[in-house]
Amino acid sequence: MKNGADVWQSARSFRRYRELELIHARWALLGALGIVTPELLSKYASVPFGEPVWFKAGAQIFQEGGLNYLGNESLVHAQSIIATLAFQVVVMGLAEAYRSNGGPLGEGLDPLYPGEAFDPLGLADDPDTFAELKVKEIKNGRLAMFSCFGFFVQAIVTGKGPIENLTEHLADPASTNAFAFATKFTPQ
Repeated sequence: MKNGADVWQSARSFRRYRELELIHARWALLGALGIVTPELLSKYASVPFGEPVWFKAGAQIFQEGGLNYLGNESLVHAQSIIATLAFQVVVMGLAEAYRSNGGPLGEGLDPLYPGEAFDPLGLADDPDTFAELKVKEIKNGRLAMFSCFGFFVQAIVTGKGPIENLTEHLADPASTNAFAFATKFTPQ
């Protein structure tokens, strides 16, 4: 039988794991969108990107002239990987410290679902709808985490972006599938 301290600790751990899962789910939702969007825009909307494939895009910083975010030199013109990395670590560290220490939420608001200013469309006004949206967010976030893992594996195995892989598979599903690549990794 557990004593009171064990129960309190497990409830505290559960809240912490719930918070971590939700934050990772939200990042994965953004990541999955960021992985496919440049490739889709480049392929179907003819938006010029230096390199639309997500795992190759960062290498542009090592080219002559550096990396222009969104292809626009006036937005962010990154020329040094050290400066870019330092800037991102500082900015993300400050944002995460701000979030974990309460941030702009004010008193009495849920840190995971703050509402008010963070809900400009009023989606959380109805408690039943809000409960349903919470479930949808975590389910879609879990799916996004799994899809990001699939994008990583697919990039390692094929060396291509997800949209290019999907297009090739739809054009010839019988020969462009996981089994075709699985044979490349058998012992000889």
